[in-house]
Amino acid sequence: MLDILAITFPIFALVGLGYGSVRFGAFRPEDMRVLGLFVMNVALPALLFSAVAGRKLTESVSPNYMAVFLAGGLATIALAWTWHTLRGTGPARKAIAVMGSSCPNSGYVGYPLMLLLLPEDAGRILAMNLVVENFVLIPLTLLLLEGSRPSHVGSIWPRLKALIWGVVRRPMVLGLLAGLAVSLAGLSVPSGVARLLDLLASSTGAIALFVIGGSLVGLPVRGNRMLAAEIVAGKLLLHPAMTALALVALPLIGFHVADPDLRLAVVLSAAMPMFGIYALFAQDYGHEGIASLALLGATTGAFFTLTGLLAILG
Repeated sequence: MLDILAITFPIFALVGLGYGSVRFGAFRPEDMRVLGLFVMNVALPALLFSAVAGRKLTESVSPNYMAVFLAGGLATIALAWTWHTLRGTGPARKAIAVMGSSCPNSGYVGYPLMLLLLPEDAGRILAMNLVVENFVLIPLTLLLLEGSRPSHVGSIWPRLKALIWGVVRRPMVLGLLAGLAVSLAGLSVPSGVARLLDLLASSTGAIALFVIGGSLVGLPVRGNRMLAAEIVAGKLLLHPAMTALALVALPLIGFHVADPDLRLAVVLSAAMPMFGIYALFAQDYGHEGIASLALLGATTGAFFTLTGLLAILG
């Protein structure tokens, strides 16, 4: 157990440090936005480029891993949508609940954990997760949210095109695509550039966790606590359970993840709390209180669920 805590404790200690630094005035809340922009627009793109460009495509991408991660996410979306439909949850709150249950924080929490647990594979695990999240899971849940607006009936296709363009022009996606292009072309990155990228990439984990903690300060904590608890359960329990089920079921149709490290990584990736800007999406629909409660609960609860998962799977 001490070995497991040695992995999870530094992750959540950094989150706590970020929270305390803002809560007690060492940093301002707006400083977290600046640090977050550095991670999203500089450090993560450099990390993803390095993780993919330095490997052959067959080494950096595992279609079977991505199929399992995708199947687990889609199953979670379907079950969460069905559950909240049967519960009679309103359209916008239902879509927010589905997003919170199925969209993990692979960049800010998942990557630092993988860096401690599986350092050789952390970069490519992040790259594969972000492809599935940014091109399928997040756009799909955003469409569910947009579909809850009565005024947007009949305007789904323009919205879909805008979402696709918004995904493609994100710096981290551009970094990933550039790395794929270099890998496919068989080019080598000059040593000076490689060292620069490594320096930037090495800053990702600690700053990302610090930002997660600092961003929790000041979130509204009023809302439907029962719904927030259901979202937390969906994210921390249902999503990894569905991914573990996909890991067992998909080999029946040819998608077998043979590498034990990747098998561990795909379940842990699904067990991460929801992504940090979740509450911002909910704010557009007047339900930021529910999303903030869920984000706080999932970020706190993940320490216990991830520790438990590592004890079971490790």
